[in-house]
Amino acid sequence: METLKVKKLTESAKLPGYAREGDAGLDLFSIDDVEIEPSETVLIKTGIVIELPKNTEAQIRPRSGLALKHQVTVLNTPGTVDEGYRGEVGVILINHSKKVFKVGKGMKIAQMVIKPVLRVAVQEVNEVSETERAEGGFGSTGLK
Repeated sequence: METLKVKKLTESAKLPGYAREGDAGLDLFSIDDVEIEPSETVLIKTGIVIELPKNTEAQIRPRSGLALKHQVTVLNTPGTVDEGYRGEVGVILINHSKKVFKVGKGMKIAQMVIKPVLRVAVQEVNEVSETERAEGGFGSTGLK
């Protein structure tokens, strides 16, 4: 098992944690009380700095309960925290509802999934291989 090193920037910060055995995402928690107005975007502080295992990234993803029940989600989902980043982990939340949403200290605001990163060499070519899909893009497979 790999180790995620976490530094708390404030005593009130909570360490990320898995809610249940087998969960993919670690819960992230707010350190502030913040109100998010309808259609507003706010950067929520977590009060933590992380040191990821070598060749990994952290993906910041929405919590399904916040999305379904309150129409609050992570704006740039998934957000990426690169292996070399050593600043505070922040979560960009957007309120798609018509009501003010209150984020409280200690509230679960997002989940963080640690994923391996495959680095590639970039090679310019004149042609790429043919596929059955070819240039078929958005909606190319239909609805049924």
